[in-house]
Amino acid sequence: MKFTLSWLKDFLATDASVEAIADKLTSLGLEVEGVDNPAEKLAPFVVAEVVSAERHPQADKLQVLQVDAGNGPMQVVCGAPNARAGMKGVFGPPGAYVPGSDFTLKVAAIRGVESNGMMCSERELELGQGHDGIIELPADAPVGQSFATYAGLEDPVFDIAVTPNRPDCFGIDGIARDLAAGGIGSLTEQRHAPVAASGANPVAIAVEDGSGCEAFAGRLIRGVRNGPSPTWLQQRLIAVGLRPISALVDVTNFFSLAYARPLHVYDAAKLQGGIVARRGHEGERFLALNDKEYAVSADDCVIADESGVLGLGGVIGGESSGVSDATTDVLLECAWFDPVSIARTGQRHQVNTDARARFERGVDPTRLEAMIDAATAMIVDLCGGEASEITLASSARWSDITAPKIVTLRPERVASLAGVEVAADEQAAILTSLGFRQEGQGWVVPGWRPDIDGEADLVEEIARVAGYERLPSTPLPRDPGVASAVALPAQKLERRARRAAAARGLHEAVTWSFISDTDAEAFGGAPHRLANPISEDMKVMRASLLPGLARAAARNLARGATSVRLFEVGRRYLAEGERPTLALVLAGQARPRHWQSGKAEPFGPFDVKAAVSDLLAEAGAPVANLQLSAGAGDSYHPGRSAAFRLGKAELARFGELHPTLAKAFDLPLTTQVAEIFLDAIPAARDKGRARSAFSPPTLQPVTRDFAFVLPDTIAAGDLVRAVRGADKGLIADVRLFDRYQPDGGDLSLALEVVLQPLERTLTEADLLAVSEKVVAAAAKLGATLRS
Repeated sequence: MKFTLSWLKDFLATDASVEAIADKLTSLGLEVEGVDNPAEKLAPFVVAEVVSAERHPQADKLQVLQVDAGNGPMQVVCGAPNARAGMKGVFGPPGAYVPGSDFTLKVAAIRGVESNGMMCSERELELGQGHDGIIELPADAPVGQSFATYAGLEDPVFDIAVTPNRPDCFGIDGIARDLAAGGIGSLTEQRHAPVAASGANPVAIAVEDGSGCEAFAGRLIRGVRNGPSPTWLQQRLIAVGLRPISALVDVTNFFSLAYARPLHVYDAAKLQGGIVARRGHEGERFLALNDKEYAVSADDCVIADESGVLGLGGVIGGESSGVSDATTDVLLECAWFDPVSIARTGQRHQVNTDARARFERGVDPTRLEAMIDAATAMIVDLCGGEASEITLASSARWSDITAPKIVTLRPERVASLAGVEVAADEQAAILTSLGFRQEGQGWVVPGWRPDIDGEADLVEEIARVAGYERLPSTPLPRDPGVASAVALPAQKLERRARRAAAARGLHEAVTWSFISDTDAEAFGGAPHRLANPISEDMKVMRASLLPGLARAAARNLARGATSVRLFEVGRRYLAEGERPTLALVLAGQARPRHWQSGKAEPFGPFDVKAAVSDLLAEAGAPVANLQLSAGAGDSYHPGRSAAFRLGKAELARFGELHPTLAKAFDLPLTTQVAEIFLDAIPAARDKGRARSAFSPPTLQPVTRDFAFVLPDTIAAGDLVRAVRGADKGLIADVRLFDRYQPDGGDLSLALEVVLQPLERTLTEADLLAVSEKVVAAAAKLGATLRS
């Protein structure tokens, strides 16, 4: 739900800062997802005057303007037909980013004539759809002043996450009511003068029982003049992400946002006979306002006339009865639909609209006539016309739906249920400020709060407004004999792996456990499907963490990141159960551009191998004893991937992402990925709680270098492992430090062998004996000492 600060202040008298309002909204349970000030992106644009306008020497449709933006005339090439000397408009200087066209201005030659910036249209500044000419400002507009300041665009936009139980906060009046109850200002009374009716409504309206529509209020307004809505209304809709259409439609959108009250307008001249809310008939179809055709069923609530279906009630209207600039008589609808029926219809047809979002959560059933009267007043004010009396048709259930709901509250229950002490008079003040009305020991629930069913709901409202920060922090008592909480070995392993990954410069990501069918099949499929998925992109339980990380990496790269290093510790959901896993993705640049090479270096298989080796070591795996096997499965590049094994157990897979998958996920072909199977890492042996004393060797280590010639089919890891096992008593470490292979020549690997004497200093004979063992161990693999 988005709204501007100025729009909020129509309902709330407050001098609170943007930050204070945002903090209070979040504390009230209306989490603020963002606050955006549109004036910031228009900061470079200023009011300017066109001093002169001459025809471009090389183009008939272009003009060469001399523009004064407060610092003297500048030459600008312009193609707007309304550009002329003496007019004032909006000027963007070189270096300014044009949001509507997605480019940055610079000094450029247009058909051989230098242009220093541009004069802007509404669409280019995202102020409207006008693009036939540049913006024309009044003659008294001050040259050189910030356009955002002059136009009053410094109006922050709040974006809040509304939970499903708060349909009233899909309207700005509901948000203002919560803020007023929380101490941020006071509510401004909204007065709507009743519209004088002229005769009965000639359009018959009926509601069939069981249709899903429980009430339909309508009135005819004759003699309207439809067209563009006024600037103030268009600006408000644009600010919250809606496109202005026409005055009549914009009014309905205004009420949807301001009062959480969806409305609909019909061109009365296009109606055939009366209006009826009923169930759909098999075989009926209609063209909706989104230019899609829908086949209705007997489970759908439809609005129809004698010609057939006009729209899905409460979800989307039809093209056949839509209003246009030629509309002169309009039928205004203010209805109430069963929330469950709306939700099922919307899900069945996969239609998501603002009206559906509000109706399926429950709108206020007690203000139909008040809202249609207020909307009529705005239509008459903007479009003129004369309104008929209101016709209200309802179902047999309507009296039960609108009957007052009374909930009893015992003041002492606030402390026992919420754990916070709130005085009885403060409880009453909070509920009153939220629109509840006291009757004896009970409270009458306002129509805009369909989520209130019992005493616990009232307690929640009191605790929410009083402030959850008043809840005391009290630890739970520990009964005698109950041991303190301890982490399981598997939990400790995940913590070590997470810390080790972060220490290597990787950034932790948390992705969804649910993924799409497409992403799951790309990485080998998934055995578990959801019976009632949240969306099409969350239909299966992931059998790999890589799809989610790949999508996250692609999003970061698309937004300008040059080096993406992500990891995630989570669960894979396999047929045999859940498996704890650490996955990582390296994409983009491993190292920035160097002056010698002139280009950045991408990540390679050895980068991801080094990361996996370090993480396995930190997790307690015996890295020196691991076997390296080529290939890591269908998700990896067949020639640039491998797996670490310990006997029959596979501990990790790593390497370059398969090129087909890299293209499918919009990732570079050099993207490196890895999976470490935490449950496959052998548990460390219990050596007791005491850590052994540090005892460094008393004798100096000795290093010897060996260079071997061997077939390039032999893995370097196998050679290192063979040399390390040549003398386990003396050889402390073996490190590969050089690889050389000339074109068409033999492969040569150079190893550094570290010998650690324990009892006495090594003699030449000892060193010779160890060297012979090393050469012999390498020879078993087919390696020979390089001469």
